[in-house]
Amino acid sequence: MPLEELQKHLFLLRDRDATNHLLRVSAGLDSLIMGEGQILAQVKAVHACGEKAPGFGRHLNGLFKAAITAGKRVRTETGIASGAVSVSSAAAELAQMKLPTGNFDGCRVCIVGAGKMTRLLVKHLISKGCTTMTLVNRSMASAEALAAEFPEATIHIRLSPELLDAAAHADVIFTASSSEEPLLTAANVAPLPPASATVGGVRRLFDIAVPRNVSADCATLPGVSAYNVDDLREVVDANKEARLAAAEEAKALLEQERAAFEAWRDSLETVPTIKKLRAKAEAIRTGEVDKALKAFGPELSKKQRKVVEELSRGIINKLLHGPMQSLRSDGVDAASVSESLLVMHSLNKMWQLDQFVDEDSEAQMMKSL
Repeated sequence: MPLEELQKHLFLLRDRDATNHLLRVSAGLDSLIMGEGQILAQVKAVHACGEKAPGFGRHLNGLFKAAITAGKRVRTETGIASGAVSVSSAAAELAQMKLPTGNFDGCRVCIVGAGKMTRLLVKHLISKGCTTMTLVNRSMASAEALAAEFPEATIHIRLSPELLDAAAHADVIFTASSSEEPLLTAANVAPLPPASATVGGVRRLFDIAVPRNVSADCATLPGVSAYNVDDLREVVDANKEARLAAAEEAKALLEQERAAFEAWRDSLETVPTIKKLRAKAEAIRTGEVDKALKAFGPELSKKQRKVVEELSRGIINKLLHGPMQSLRSDGVDAASVSESLLVMHSLNKMWQLDQFVDEDSEAQMMKSL
């Protein structure tokens, strides 16, 4: 794809704006459905792919690790991912709430229709432990294609003429077909045998279709409870309000993770100074040792030369211990990082490290170029 074509679909963020963006994405704050769970898995996939790419580097690796940690914290420490926020997920959630046992164990489930709403519904039902269901649809091919997407579930397929027979053997019925006319009415539901004792003998109808697949008069029948899209939207709206409140809690957590990442990133600034300081000290040590050994002449034994070498190294290590400790920071505490950076600038000035060139490091750099 030409860059000119691609550019109009991109936006560019820098520094803290870029950090904040990735943290918000990972936490689900920028998703179409706030708190949507799949986005964190996608961020993990990007990180895994990026680690193999040239130029990903230590900083991006650290940033993605911080984003993944932030996403996990937001999902576990706030309620941003709880509660249904789509009609399909609300139907599955409400059905589970209305069952006497609070779960789908022993409950016979029937779904009418095999479109997008049903696909989402099946996904949410499986996540709630419902792995056996009957699917009624006009087209066998569409039903089989949908069933093939969920190999972890047992989906029995029936065609539309068998709808009432399938309904007679169901405790919970979800309708999501594109029919223009109601499929279930008081007239054809009333003769059906009662629901099983497992669900208290009450057949529950959840209509998520527009226009409705279940006529309003079904709710008047004994042993039948009916819920439509309007009932489900009340659940969705209430959950959305709860998620907005959780988003405020999430923002505070993201601030903590951003500060932790920036402290870690800033702590890396001292690494070149540590290397230069040790290299300059080593250059001074070797230079002075060479002078001393030359002054002693050839009469020094190997053992004596070794003693001189070890003596000089011991002195250098003890002199550098304090400065090195002051430069090292784990990047967890922003205050300690700030102190390390102050020490770094002071050491750079005192030892004139900005002017020092480590010949070994320079040779390695030239080789890489």
